[in-house]
Amino acid sequence: MKISSALFVVILLFGCSKNENSPELSVPGNDELAATSTTVPQQTYLALGDSYTIGESVSQAQSFPYLLVSKLNSRGKNFAPPRVIARTGWTTSDLQKALTTANITTKYDFVSLLIGVNNQYQGLSKSTYRSQFKDLLNRAIIYSGGKPSHVAVISIPDWGQTPFGKKSGRNTQKITEDIAAFNAINKAEAVARGVSYTNIAPISTRVTSDPALVASDGLHYSGKMHALWVDAIISSYNKAN
Repeated sequence: MKISSALFVVILLFGCSKNENSPELSVPGNDELAATSTTVPQQTYLALGDSYTIGESVSQAQSFPYLLVSKLNSRGKNFAPPRVIARTGWTTSDLQKALTTANITTKYDFVSLLIGVNNQYQGLSKSTYRSQFKDLLNRAIIYSGGKPSHVAVISIPDWGQTPFGKKSGRNTQKITEDIAAFNAINKAEAVARGVSYTNIAPISTRVTSDPALVASDGLHYSGKMHALWVDAIISSYNKAN
């Protein structure tokens, strides 16, 4: 079954040990909250990616960058609203071009990078993905002030398990395997550079048993799913640092 032109338009909506230099992403208890809520200086966060980073089909407040900041701030941290450079449909090449245009000179306390689903969907080369992802990761580290411990790479979720993915006419097992291959690349590059890595692909497959994890378009993910990603990002970051 071939994907109709209408469906094709829709699918493009995819759009170290701890040290004093590491940003504080751990979530403190109430006692620590009382001691730190008025003393922690404001920190900055740059989120790089595609539709998953902007939270396509959910409100801005439900996207994982904003949920992450909200959760940390509710527990005594002091992050400014995140700066998000992401757009639905972007590939690694698109993000590279956007960052070149943005000409970022600010140094951020925390940077996240989630990119690649559109490379996978469009059948683009994995070797090109590796080269472009490596460049994007290098840029992310530069934006963090040259501190890999301040950077988090997040894997590509498995969109093939969504209702839209199952109706797309594509082989869902092939989608899962293909995404796993792309994620093997971004994980290898993350490990090589010593940055935090969070694999959200297994979490994304929970849509098969919990429809509330899917956004209204049947393709992207709900605020409930983004909240699960936040917990995973925090956990992975704390283990890595």
